[in-house]
Amino acid sequence: MKLHTERFAASFFRRSLIGAAVLVMCAAPALAVNPFVVKDIRVEGIQRTEAGTVFSYLPVRVGETFDDTKSIAAIKALYATGFFKDVRLEEENGVLVVLVEERPAISTVDFTGTKEFEKDVLIKALKEIGVGEAKTFDKSSVERAEQELKRQYLSHGLYGVKVTTTVTPIERNRVTVMFNVDEGETARIKQISIVGNKAFEDKELRQLLTLNTHGWFSWYTKADQYSKTKLTGDIESIKSFYLNRGYLEANVESTQVAITPDKKDIYLTINITEGEQYKVAGVKLEGEMFGREAELQQLILLKPGAIYSGELLTESNKRISERMGEFGYAFANVNANPEIDRDKREVVFTFLVDPGKRAYVRRMNVAGNTTSRDEVIRREFRQFEGSWYDGNRVKLSRDRVDRLGYFKDVTIDTPEVPGTGDQVDVNVTVVEKPTGNFMIGGSFSQSEKFTFTASIQQANFAGSGNTVGLELNTSHYGRTIAFSQTDPYFTDDGISQSFELYTRTSRPPAVNQGTYSVKQSGAKISYGVPFSEADTVFFGIGLERTVIETDESSPNRFRDYVTQITGIPDGIGIAKANALPLTAAWARDSRDSAVTPNRGRFQRANLELDLVGDSKYYRAVYEQQWYRPITRKMTLALKGEIDYGRGLQGKQYPVFKNFYAGGIGSVRGYTSSSLGVLDSRTGDVLGGSTRIIGQAELQLPFPGSGTDRSLRWFGFLDGGQVFQERQKIRANELRFSAGLGLSWISPVGPLKLSYALPLNDKPRDRLERFQFQMGTGF
Repeated sequence: MKLHTERFAASFFRRSLIGAAVLVMCAAPALAVNPFVVKDIRVEGIQRTEAGTVFSYLPVRVGETFDDTKSIAAIKALYATGFFKDVRLEEENGVLVVLVEERPAISTVDFTGTKEFEKDVLIKALKEIGVGEAKTFDKSSVERAEQELKRQYLSHGLYGVKVTTTVTPIERNRVTVMFNVDEGETARIKQISIVGNKAFEDKELRQLLTLNTHGWFSWYTKADQYSKTKLTGDIESIKSFYLNRGYLEANVESTQVAITPDKKDIYLTINITEGEQYKVAGVKLEGEMFGREAELQQLILLKPGAIYSGELLTESNKRISERMGEFGYAFANVNANPEIDRDKREVVFTFLVDPGKRAYVRRMNVAGNTTSRDEVIRREFRQFEGSWYDGNRVKLSRDRVDRLGYFKDVTIDTPEVPGTGDQVDVNVTVVEKPTGNFMIGGSFSQSEKFTFTASIQQANFAGSGNTVGLELNTSHYGRTIAFSQTDPYFTDDGISQSFELYTRTSRPPAVNQGTYSVKQSGAKISYGVPFSEADTVFFGIGLERTVIETDESSPNRFRDYVTQITGIPDGIGIAKANALPLTAAWARDSRDSAVTPNRGRFQRANLELDLVGDSKYYRAVYEQQWYRPITRKMTLALKGEIDYGRGLQGKQYPVFKNFYAGGIGSVRGYTSSSLGVLDSRTGDVLGGSTRIIGQAELQLPFPGSGTDRSLRWFGFLDGGQVFQERQKIRANELRFSAGLGLSWISPVGPLKLSYALPLNDKPRDRLERFQFQMGTGF
């Protein structure tokens, strides 16, 4: 920065210099200012800066005496704004004249040679550190921007990056800033060395690392690109691995990262001190436990004689703290102090329980709900104002609000009420997400070909919590028009009400040769009654009209049903059947996620019964899904389903209510809906009144997806079959398959791919090893 000074003019000059550079003024008393009373202040030289901005920084006002001290302070203050590259102060007949030369403004910021990052991302990042359009140009800020660009590239393993900056002046005191980037080649991890490990082999420890040398999936995972953040996470993974296997004093002492002179290869060394493996010699509880010592002892997962585990220790602390929270002790503190016997390689833990004061909830506060009404959130609370704090109920309240599906994020904090030692507020903060959905498009599957779908649905209509929807779906084999509405709190007790109006038309599956059509129109209403936090029972009634049309090519089963309804001997014609089905159902859902579950169970049982209609039948469905994590990344998923239907009062089971099997969702590797007995005359697939399905999947995250469970690959084993009414169920009739698949919750809907090998197919079975479908979950 430059400061200009001028000599005092002779007496015949009308102006006198009274300002100078701060350092010069401090060092040269000869340039001292003759004090004078300021009659007025005038600013000259400004183009973009407001005069009021300059006045606000000046430490002098009209009527005050201007002297050396205020001159130095004024120049310092104006330079500190960063707006000016030159400042002068002059006096003219008692008027303080402030002459400034503004720094240029940045007109545009652009980049050349950037391939690793999007330009918009870089422009936004640099603007945050002061280099952006309309910002004041500052050379030091541009230098910081260069370093920030290099840092971003280094984090992506591009150690050979070079950044040069070109600043070009243009009209109206502006400049353009161009960052020229030579990204160079990506430096990749050539070798990872682990030093000091004796109890575990290198291969076992390397499996814990997200960083890795070049492999088949490196183009996707980028695991061979060094990242300090990833290395920090890997160090913690190694520490946890050792702690969970008894190595109480294990530590990663140091890491060395070396790069070759050509900046292409990286050598990583991790130095480990293992120490000795310890067993738990004893576990004790101390502190105030209100006579619940035996109960709290059961919550401790560490057992005498077992190998020490850091994970079990942490979980034990958490379980005791949460249990104390259920009794109202919101600020309970639990610490486990170890007593180490290095000679015996044993450790005794003493859990110190400090419950603090018992607290009750003063207020339950809701924030962030810009659309949803307060009552929609509050009716999910299981913790109440004015009652003792219960940590379990607070957590349950958060989970219930989250399961509504209306919010991107739900958080709860329980701050202590200032000035009290026994009160807390429970603050529930939500982040709204769009719950309305208008969709028009199509999907494609091998069996259905192209399907047109249009729907509009509002899951939180007007913030009321009600769901309304209109669906239009058409394909070669089925058409649907349906309107539905659900009120989850039809009563204050949480009884839900749902109703639906619909018309559906279906035609034979692709594997059939014969033709027929089934058109169903109707309405149904149901009520759901919760009797626990996980269990709900449903009761409903419907009114349905079914029209079946057959011809000479229709399967015998359909023609027989037409004969039953109409009395037409050959069963060729149109049959109309009315039904008044009653439904009763039960559902229990304890999964941790409805979309990508990792743990928990889902069960569903449904009974549909028609005693007064033309068909007279009952239809029962039972389904169970079970999820259990096998390792940190692997999940075992099991699904079983048994469906059973029968005709009543001498009637045959309605053929249009048949179950089908084969394809994704049942037994992969067999053509969709192709299993079961075939029509004796046409060879068409008929489905059946009984269906048995079993599926097992071993699910793993796709390489490079980290903890994202929306993209997974899996191995599977399927089995199942359908059987006709009164047909004996034989195990040797079941069909089995095994294979590999990929599941992706994509932006356009769930996608599932599978390649299956049928294990016991028969000559007449229709096979389809590769299958895919959108919109179908497990």
